[in-house]
Amino acid sequence: MSDRVRVDQLAAAVMEGLAEYADLAADELKAAVKRAGSSVKKDIQAGAPKDTGAYAKSWAVKNVRETSGSIELVVHSRNRYQLSHLLEFGHAKRGGGRVPGKAHIAPAEERAERTLEREIEKALRG
Repeated sequence: MSDRVRVDQLAAAVMEGLAEYADLAADELKAAVKRAGSSVKKDIQAGAPKDTGAYAKSWAVKNVRETSGSIELVVHSRNRYQLSHLLEFGHAKRGGGRVPGKAHIAPAEERAERTLEREIEKALRG
C-alpha cells in the first residue's frame, strides 16, 4: 500500500523522505568510521615493532567530536608520539649511521581508507 500525496504536498513529502534517508545514512556512516578506527588501531598494533610490547599497547582510538551528522576519531599512541615518528621513519644512531624505519602506521591507514570507502558505498546502496 502506498500513501497518496497531493501535488501541493509533494515537496514536503519528498523532503521528509530525504531527511529520513539522511539520518539513516549518517548513523551507518558513523558506525563505519568507528569500525575503521578500531581496525586501524589493531593493524598498527599488529605491525608495530615489538621490544617490550608497551609501544603496541599504547595505541588508542579517541572520539574527538560527534554531531548528529558527523564523527571525528583520532587513532594515537598515548604519550609516545615522538617514538611513533622515530619508529615509522627511522632515526640517526648516537655513534653515527641510521636505524631504518619500520612503516607500520602508513600501511594501516591506507588499508583503513580502502575499507572505509567500501563500507560507505555498501551502506549507501542499502
